[in-house]
Amino acid sequence: MIADAAIKRLIQQALKEDIGPKDITSNAVMHRAKKGKFVMLTKQECVVCGLSIAEVVFETVDSTIHFKPLVNDGTKAVKGKALAYIDGGCQSVLAAERTALNFISWLSGISTLTNKFVEAVKGTRAKVLDTRKTIPTLRRLQKYAVRIGGGTNHRMGLYDQVLIKDNHLEALMAEPTIVKDTRSAIENALKSAKMNAGRGKKIEIEVTSLDMLKAALKHNPDIIMLDNMSVGKIGEAVRIRDAHRIRVGDVGFKVLLEVSGNVTLENVKEIADCGVDRISIGSLTHSAPSVDISLEAR
Repeated sequence: MIADAAIKRLIQQALKEDIGPKDITSNAVMHRAKKGKFVMLTKQECVVCGLSIAEVVFETVDSTIHFKPLVNDGTKAVKGKALAYIDGGCQSVLAAERTALNFISWLSGISTLTNKFVEAVKGTRAKVLDTRKTIPTLRRLQKYAVRIGGGTNHRMGLYDQVLIKDNHLEALMAEPTIVKDTRSAIENALKSAKMNAGRGKKIEIEVTSLDMLKAALKHNPDIIMLDNMSVGKIGEAVRIRDAHRIRVGDVGFKVLLEVSGNVTLENVKEIADCGVDRISIGSLTHSAPSVDISLEAR
């Protein structure tokens, strides 16, 4: 990942948070001229992500530090694998150590978890997607880690894709003179989205029942999200979508089905086997455990 100006500002803020005025421990116990050699190691199997970010952390603290990556982002590393060599002034390296490790451990955790889901659905048509359940201001990094793990990014924000959710429909139904029920809310929302969203913007709608699915299919959105449905209902939803496709003909009908809600490593393969196109998983970014990565003198 290229560390542009926004990422560099983020790194500077992280370093300021950790170092403050100075690293009083390193400054107190070793001479400024002391040089050292260090190795970054993973203590567990993982999909590596964030080496370029870690490199910028060290270089921001001290431009004379030499950071030599030994693998690339996306590498599946075994326990004990050396990821990078770092040479430079000990005070500087140790001042940057925790911030660099925090970034790479966290991002590698996201990539590693994502890859487990991707491997679980291998052989099916389903793509593994992330969501907007990210840490504020850190979304770009988290979504980058999802891609490195083999996943696919959902919309980046509210600006690049329409996603009509339950609250949109409920808000529409608060005006009963205009929208009388859920079916008419779906029709109204999809028609309005197609007229007003802008050229090239994909349109997705969330449904929680098979009746809502049938109503949405009539208006040919790009994607229909099946929210918190059982595996049995997901399978029936696929059959309904496929039967509708046959009735209207393949030309011009490309409605994708996406599953969201309560997806785990234990059930994701069963969900994918139903024939859905996409599975979006919030835990990729909000619950991925960090990978244990350390920096050791060599």
